[in-house]
Amino acid sequence: QSRLVESGGGLVQPGGSLRLSCAAAGFSLGHGAIGWFRQSPGKGREGISCINYLHRTTNYADSVKGRFTISRENDKNTVYLEMNSLKPEDTAVYYCAVDWHPRPGDCTLDLSQGRYSDWGQGTPVTVSS
Repeated sequence: QSRLVESGGGLVQPGGSLRLSCAAAGFSLGHGAIGWFRQSPGKGREGISCINYLHRTTNYADSVKGRFTISRENDKNTVYLEMNSLKPEDTAVYYCAVDWHPRPGDCTLDLSQGRYSDWGQGTPVTVSS
């Protein structure tokens, strides 16, 4: 069965770092775009970063720009989210998903466009001292 699997979440102190992984099982990420999203208790799901798998173009939400870095590793069919200088407000469940038909050389963080599917199960991140 084709699916995305997130991993790497956990408990970290403010200022710390984590690296999340989004691995595709049963299919190739190929020409799609991968997005990372997060959802905190009582809040809606927000897009924080995405990468166009073919063109390697990336986008970041203002809240994480300069602190988070998205990357891909073709051989492992995996996308990573390196998170540095973590803050308590980064506490959330983090999900990845695929946009199979991104605009050429682009990716979107706008969930209202309904472009993303094949959501993973999420990995929780808690930033607390």
